[in-house]
Amino acid sequence: MPRKTHTDKPDKRGAYGARGRTSSETRTPRPKPKIDFTVDALDFKNVTLLKQFVTDQGRILPRKYTALPAHYQRHLNIAIKRARQMLLMK
Repeated sequence: MPRKTHTDKPDKRGAYGARGRTSSETRTPRPKPKIDFTVDALDFKNVTLLKQFVTDQGRILPRKYTALPAHYQRHLNIAIKRARQMLLMK
């Protein structure tokens, strides 16, 4: 015998769901940069390219937003950290 489902009861999380937004409100996605470079271009001296993957506060964007392959993301992280050490970027 299947379990009874209570469709008349409200959700435990409340009327707005888990994050506090209604279903009609949608978050605008962050624009993802296009991958038009090679791993060799991910160098600490290429500051203009590296700044695309850093926020205004100086945080490195995760793969979720950069849409880079893992191999590229690892090289990107190393290049940004080296550029910071050399005081080429903040």
